[in-house]
Amino acid sequence: MLKPFPRQGGPVVRQDGYLPIEAYAALGEGRSVALSGADGSIDWWCCPNLDSPPLFDRLLSAEEGGYFAITPDAPFTAEIGYRAGSNVHETVFTTATGRARLTESLNSGPAGRLPWAELARRIDGLEGRVRFRVAMVFGTRGDTAAPYLSSNGNGTAFHVADMMGLFRTSDGVRIVAEDDHAITGFVEVAAGQREVVAIVAAENAPLVVAPIAEIDARIDVSCGEWRDWTERLAYRGRYPEQVTRSALALKLLLYSPTGAIAAAATSSLPEGIGGSKNYDYRYAWIRDAGYVIKAFLRLGAQAEANAALSWLMRRIDAHGAQVLYTLNGGRVPGEHEIDLPGYRDSRPVRTGNAATGQHQHGIYGDIFETAERFVAEGNMLDLRTGALLAELADRCAESWKLKDSGIWELPDAEHYTGSKISCWQALARAVELADGGHLPGACRDRWARVRDRVAAWIEEHCWSEAQQSYVMHPGTEKLDAALTLAARFRFGNPERLAATCRAIDRSLGRGPYHYRYTGAEAEEGCFLACTFWLAEAQALLGQEAEAARTFEAVVAALDRNSGTYAEMADPETGAYLGNLPQGLTHLALIQAAATLSGLDL
Repeated sequence: MLKPFPRQGGPVVRQDGYLPIEAYAALGEGRSVALSGADGSIDWWCCPNLDSPPLFDRLLSAEEGGYFAITPDAPFTAEIGYRAGSNVHETVFTTATGRARLTESLNSGPAGRLPWAELARRIDGLEGRVRFRVAMVFGTRGDTAAPYLSSNGNGTAFHVADMMGLFRTSDGVRIVAEDDHAITGFVEVAAGQREVVAIVAAENAPLVVAPIAEIDARIDVSCGEWRDWTERLAYRGRYPEQVTRSALALKLLLYSPTGAIAAAATSSLPEGIGGSKNYDYRYAWIRDAGYVIKAFLRLGAQAEANAALSWLMRRIDAHGAQVLYTLNGGRVPGEHEIDLPGYRDSRPVRTGNAATGQHQHGIYGDIFETAERFVAEGNMLDLRTGALLAELADRCAESWKLKDSGIWELPDAEHYTGSKISCWQALARAVELADGGHLPGACRDRWARVRDRVAAWIEEHCWSEAQQSYVMHPGTEKLDAALTLAARFRFGNPERLAATCRAIDRSLGRGPYHYRYTGAEAEEGCFLACTFWLAEAQALLGQEAEAARTFEAVVAALDRNSGTYAEMADPETGAYLGNLPQGLTHLALIQAAATLSGLDL
């Protein structure tokens, strides 16, 4: 269903060359993700892979960045929305002279992902006449390459480092300038007229020069493939529209060549405008992978869940239980700064991620929660996976007393309460899996003893009578919104967990949103997953009416675009902050909706 953007109506405008983060919708085909703005400009596309250097990067450099725009050349308003059950997106532009619809897709074919990347954009005249400016401005792949054009008897190609691409148009599109910097032109559509503009690209590979009619037809083929997938989902609970849209967003983040799940599709979008908390999320975190696998299993997306779990276990077998991996399964490089202005002057712009050198106890709980759900669905663990999980349980039993960086990857190592609860969770699930015959049971009794010691330690050291809540770590009165996850993990007694939820809501809540932890408001917006975690915990603790109010309030506040959610929001304005689409946000929505529906997620 189309909705006006901005939500209150009026023209779509840029501030200092930038659109609001919530102006973007995500397109994808299982390998890359493009972000299309409500003014018809694709400002971010890492091609051919989700973690490649960006081909279009105006999102981080308004003046010099690359983009692919099809924008009315007169003042306009916009209505935006995905096609039902699909990641094909539509924008209807209205000008003083007419209305036209822009339909966009990163295309696939009837046999799945194409060997090349195909970004197709269809323009249909609806009323009167609308004239569009068409521009493809070549980026520099994060300031690493100098683009250029080359021609031969079969056409003109653009080159950016190892990328080669073709700019394909239907007959009604007029190209007026073409050089090493950009290809520009215009197209005018009347009611009933259709024109198509597309990019076909590949890295170090030859390209098929497909007729523009075939590219256009693949938009509808791709839409059909998305709808076939969503129709097979098994979800039958409350809020089906929001759950389906979030499942489609997660599907975009599943890197199909390996089965890895990216945390988000972008890098360096700020958690606070003008601040320095700008990180590269185009990697696969164990936490995100585990939670997404669990959600896919309960949604009936068995193939995706199996692929993701197989990838995860292979990576752990090869490299050990790290916090994150590249999408191809390698070690993530440390942070490197790129000389770009950053979104609305938010520096630094980064590639790589410093969390690659951290240890987080949470990875143990995440892995075992995933394995437990896989088995609960009637599936089988192979012998090698069972042995590997037993090794991880042993490692957890040996290391739980150590400090770590916690779920929020903070620079100061502490005895974070959430990390201890994750260790308890891992050992509790390991015992259950061993009792069910799914893990080697030689160390089962030791795991049980350590599980009980961890629980006793948490109750003695991490509860605050003054706060009537579990605290972030011993020796502080700070609160941590991630402790609401303890209800899902089946830790502790309901009275203390309910009191903790009340304290978190009271101290960290801002309107319909919640901050991650005490003091976070000084540097960043509210973390959207935290609010969904709170709603889930409230439902698990029997507070169904309160949980529904929490869930529905944040969903209403987030209803600002087509359904592509970011990591955070400004509690004063509702503006999105951080990278998008953010897998953890969409995943937390699914978990909360299913729990509110009484489904076992």
